[in-house]
Amino acid sequence: MKSVNSKLKRLIDITTGILGIIFFGLIIFLTAISIYITMGRPIFFVQTRPGLKEKLFKLWKFRTMKIPSSGEKWLFSDKERITSIGRIIRKYSIDELPQFWNLLKGDLSLVGPRPLLKEYLSVYTRRQKHRHDVKPGITGWAQINGRNKIMLSERRELDVWYVENWSIALDIKIIFISMWQVIRGKDVKVISKMSSVDDQGFEDSLNKKYWSKKNDN
Repeated sequence: MKSVNSKLKRLIDITTGILGIIFFGLIIFLTAISIYITMGRPIFFVQTRPGLKEKLFKLWKFRTMKIPSSGEKWLFSDKERITSIGRIIRKYSIDELPQFWNLLKGDLSLVGPRPLLKEYLSVYTRRQKHRHDVKPGITGWAQINGRNKIMLSERRELDVWYVENWSIALDIKIIFISMWQVIRGKDVKVISKMSSVDDQGFEDSLNKKYWSKKNDN
């Protein structure tokens, strides 16, 4: 039964990816033009993220922020660098639309734990690592239960709960709630400092790696 559900989930992902590109094609085009006019290139933000079984892949999003200044710790300055058009793009989750390509490739599923930075892997607890037992998703259980307004430990717990309780019915519930939240522009908050939601030391870990890399250069 689990195998059948997994195949059905993949079929839903492929169908959604095709329909999404067709249905949102005009919005994708207009967003790309708007970013080019207001911010220039690059139009897309492409970053390596860990997926199923921690396998790395390239995640595609629309760019919503200015290019960081030389030496700037870009990870912790979102609120200062996000543009006016970028704020609108994020509010309605338009920045996620390029991920229909990841969906078709099989990097992502429509529903699953959000793919996060690979630097987080060393900070996860053993239990939290189970979030990588399934494909990451465009939306997920944590996204409809507070998104980036809740503490990181709570988000990770919600991710693991999804993995342990996954079903097609749960995915359908998450999809419909996500659609309603996108329409309302709910739970989208641009944080100025990661420390405001970081109760697990993610920021300290990333900060150390950033400066270690800078010193190596």
